[in-house]
Amino acid sequence: MTVKIKAFSDFICPFCFLEKGPLDEIAKEQDVEIEWMPFELRPSPYPKIDPWKEPDKLSSWDSFILPVAQQLGIDMRLPRVSPHPYTEMAFEGYQFAKERGKGNEFHHRVFTAFFQEEQNIGEVDVLTKLAGEVGLSEDDFREALASRTYRDEHQEALKSAYEAQITAVPTLIIGDVVIQA
Repeated sequence: MTVKIKAFSDFICPFCFLEKGPLDEIAKEQDVEIEWMPFELRPSPYPKIDPWKEPDKLSSWDSFILPVAQQLGIDMRLPRVSPHPYTEMAFEGYQFAKERGKGNEFHHRVFTAFFQEEQNIGEVDVLTKLAGEVGLSEDDFREALASRTYRDEHQEALKSAYEAQITAVPTLIIGDVVIQA
């Protein structure tokens, strides 16, 4: 019997990136299906997160996030993208990729682009390049983002997070069990 996990995350959440690798490994080794779900930490019009100007965030990066990444063998850096971008377009791109059977690949690629390569995942050109790298049509992807084709799907996915009373990420739902970081 396949175990289904809903994993709520945001592309700018370092804890979500740390969680992603172990979850992907579990899914490879066990009969586990992971459905990545969006949760925007700071949706527009709220101010963007800018850890380079928030000493408490820099302190937690150095004292907790980086040591955990090193323990897990994950190459990870605090992106110098300042402020960190909104992630709505990246999640709409994820919906595009998911519909074409490339959701997990795109999801992973957006995370690595941000936390390993310090790319601005709020830019359409960057997202389009990432889509091409996972085998998606760049022209179709760019058009989908420009026309906001997947806006409704993304909003529905966000709605499920609010209905499930998700207040922080990463959060996993396994059956009726909610595991919140």
